[in-house]
This record gives sequence, C-alpha cells and structure tokens, in this order.
Amino acid sequence: MSLAFLAACGTGGYSFTGVDPGPAKSVSIDFFPNQADLVKPQLSQIFTEKLRDIFVQQTRLELVSRGGDMQFTGSIERYTIEPINAQASELGSVAQNRLTIDVNVIFINTLEPEKDFEERFTRFVDFDATADINAIEEELHDQVCQELSENILNRSIGDW
Repeated sequence: MSLAFLAACGTGGYSFTGVDPGPAKSVSIDFFPNQADLVKPQLSQIFTEKLRDIFVQQTRLELVSRGGDMQFTGSIERYTIEPINAQASELGSVAQNRLTIDVNVIFINTLEPEKDFEERFTRFVDFDATADINAIEEELHDQVCQELSENILNRSIGDW
C-alpha cells in the first residue's frame, strides 16, 4: 500500500551518512519499553530495532549488547492518535489525524562524558482520517520510528 496519502508535516529527519563517532568503537542500545498510556505491543521492538539499525548502517560502530563506548537507554513515553483539522464541508468531521510518538533517551558517552544527555524526542505523521488505521499503522510506526532514530543519531553524534 502506498503512503502517498500521508502528509508528513513537521517530520522531516536529517541523515548524515558515515558520521564520525569520534574515538568510540562500540555502541550499546537497550530495549526501549513502552511507558505510554496507550501501548502498542510491537512499537518497542520496532523503535529499538530502527535505532540499532541506523547506528550499524551509518557509523563504523560495533553494536554490542552491553557496555558500549556509547550507550543508549530510555523508553517510549507517549503514543497518541488525535484529530488535527476539521473539514469545512461537514461540520464536526475530521480531515486528518496525527500519530505522535515521544521517546525519552538517556545517552552516555563513556569516552567523552561532556556529550552525555537525557532528552525527549518527538516526531509525528499526519494521515487521512478516513484511512483504516489498522491497515496503515505498521507503516506509520516505521516512518515515525525511523525519523526518531535519525534525530537521535544526529543529536548524539552530529553535535547539534
């Protein structure tokens, strides 16, 4: 199914291919549990894998299970689907919904501790309110988790 109907307002991620992690040689990324009020069973696994994949694909860091030079822990803190704009033609009807995911990330750089941070990252995607959420939810999760992962990579290694 095509995601052509999605309006990715405000979700543009930036990606640096081959970013330099400095003196670090390894990264460990713990499983990110879902602490949101609305829990989607597969979301923790999808997000954690996207974050691991981006570090493996875009850096020279070795992914290790524990004790990496760079360490990531955290949790999914918010998962919401909310209406965002009404249609003028029909009073009270909604044209689009917004899926929002917030992730709290704790980053420890054992070799450069001045770069450590704890920060909340938020991304969203807008979609047609008439779409069957059950049919598109997995694709929406993939998109938002990819953008969150890009933002986290850029924040931890891109120095911005």
